[in-house]
Amino acid sequence: MTTTPQSTRSETFSTLFRSIVDNVETVIRGKHDTVQLAVLAMIAEGHVLLEDSPGLGKTTLAKALSQTVGGSSGRIQFTPDLLPADVVGMSIWNRGSGEFEFRPGAVFANVVLADEINRASPKTQSALLEAMAERQVTVDTSTHPLASPFMVIATQNPLDHEGTYPLPESQLDRFLMKLSLGYPDREAELEILDQQGDGGSAIDSLTSAVTPQDVIMMTNALTSVHVAPELKTYLLDLAHGTRTHPGLRLGLSPRAVLSMQRVARALAAASGRAFVIPDDVKALARPVWAHRIMLTPESQLSGVSAAQIVDDVLASVPVPSVN
Repeated sequence: MTTTPQSTRSETFSTLFRSIVDNVETVIRGKHDTVQLAVLAMIAEGHVLLEDSPGLGKTTLAKALSQTVGGSSGRIQFTPDLLPADVVGMSIWNRGSGEFEFRPGAVFANVVLADEINRASPKTQSALLEAMAERQVTVDTSTHPLASPFMVIATQNPLDHEGTYPLPESQLDRFLMKLSLGYPDREAELEILDQQGDGGSAIDSLTSAVTPQDVIMMTNALTSVHVAPELKTYLLDLAHGTRTHPGLRLGLSPRAVLSMQRVARALAAASGRAFVIPDDVKALARPVWAHRIMLTPESQLSGVSAAQIVDDVLASVPVPSVN
């Protein structure tokens, strides 16, 4: 059997994908699905919002991703007094040269951890919008490109809302996925005790499995993954289903549909396929779409969740036959 260039690319992609996931899982135990989704988000040039209680590994996941791809990492601790310049950088007058010099902020890294993002003011939160959407920052009319690959992993505590500023819909829509690690199972937690119970940290000894150039190559390869016309119509039908759903006052945006198509391509390539199937969309629907829709007050009072409505829309739209 002759190996085609397309099949060779698919095998290379899936091999690199498994290497990244396996390496991250040496420190993030028992969370295979979440780790896979986070890696898919990076390859699809997306950002992740992690909503979890303290101590469940949010910071470790961000560090593990950056070290696995051999890239740089930045951390921004969001607090009420944090300024936009602390995030993107500022221009400082250099007396020696007699001109302003740009001092980059923490956002200039391959993986940026925006810790407790909802504790900063809306003005500071919005400083991330241009970086997340356009992969650049503008300071004093000068535009500065960000590193590639570039990914923001933002965290927020779902339990403690005192002194926080909820993320606006415009910013939520810029996160490709909203994920939760949750508590590890008993076996995984026992492995954590064995691995780190002596006070050491597994993240300190983590080595890179790929290079940033490998991630860029994987990202560029997504354009060759085929999306059939029937599948594009399926995506539009799903989006229309959210826009007309009686339990929602805000459905999916065109950006949400484009984001799904891109990450579905990444999942197909990671699975060794050169084409997207409806099951890819179904598997990604909750993490990619649930945080982008807004419930009506009646839905909220009845206890319906956004994830449940996403499932409802998936069940109501006919699945196409993609050859």
